[in-house]
Amino acid sequence: MIAHTVWLYFRFPLSLRLVEEMLLKRGIIVSYETIRCRAKKFGPDYASRLRRKSPNPSDIWHLDEVVVTIGGRKYWLWRAVDQDGCVLDEIVQKRRNTKAAKRLLIRLMKKQVCMPKRILTDKLRSYAAARCHVMPAIEHRSHKGLNNRAGNSHLPLRKRERVMQRFRSPGALQRVISVFSAVRNLFVPAHQKYSAIEVHLHRLRAIAHWKDVAGIAA
Repeated sequence: MIAHTVWLYFRFPLSLRLVEEMLLKRGIIVSYETIRCRAKKFGPDYASRLRRKSPNPSDIWHLDEVVVTIGGRKYWLWRAVDQDGCVLDEIVQKRRNTKAAKRLLIRLMKKQVCMPKRILTDKLRSYAAARCHVMPAIEHRSHKGLNNRAGNSHLPLRKRERVMQRFRSPGALQRVISVFSAVRNLFVPAHQKYSAIEVHLHRLRAIAHWKDVAGIAA
């Protein structure tokens, strides 16, 4: 039941009270505050297990940043996705400068097994400066039109942001997106043309993988 609660909350753009109502329909009485505590306690552990079993990313990475308003202040969510739309890493920072871009690249180098053949970014000059210091041998292309994949990856977060009526703190945002993206990577097919049956099979495999990660008996 705990795994199902965490899955509902992070897989879909649902508020805590909506998850509470969905569980009640199944005869499970639990408060929205309990759901919040379970998501906070068990979500990061499930996400960590999912990331350990995730496949290697493609050799083209898309980097982008988006502004998020928290408590009346602007923060920047820096994100990297691969060619298939899989989120590689994301980090909340106060600045939109070279230092912030370098921090994202360094995190990527530490977490990913293989380096990319090419990175694609928008026209922000901080990426070029950071790339020269961190990964000078990697090809860099800067073009807004080529980076739609990274820009589109922000849309699910925006839906989550509206449901939650904005985030309460940068730390809360970082915790939510780390789990949210790991779960989404598992269940959302790559950006390719799949038939209906292939999408159905992908979802069945994802559910089986989730049960394995969450320790749910088949």
